[in-house]
Amino acid sequence: MKRIMITLSAELTFYIPHANSLKDKRQVRRSLIDKTRQKYNVSVAEVGTQDILRTLTIGIAVVSGDVAHAQNSLDEIIRYMEKSAGGADAELTGVDRGL
Repeated sequence: MKRIMITLSAELTFYIPHANSLKDKRQVRRSLIDKTRQKYNVSVAEVGTQDILRTLTIGIAVVSGDVAHAQNSLDEIIRYMEKSAGGADAELTGVDRGL
């Protein structure tokens, strides 16, 4: 029996208007990543824009044996991160889904 592994990813971009220092940005990043890791068993990391003060780019990777489950999980995580960002005074401004 052949096994399949489905890997889906997304790159989320957030705008942090109140970030006046990299420390402010780190606080938002840490909160979003830690909460997401705690709630879901996924890989989450800052993947770009490290030196841009008010822009945060986070990558998410989901692995599953079922396409529908992977897609539903990724959709749920993106909604969760968007909601969590609002509590951290950040705004989700872009989602780029990879294959």
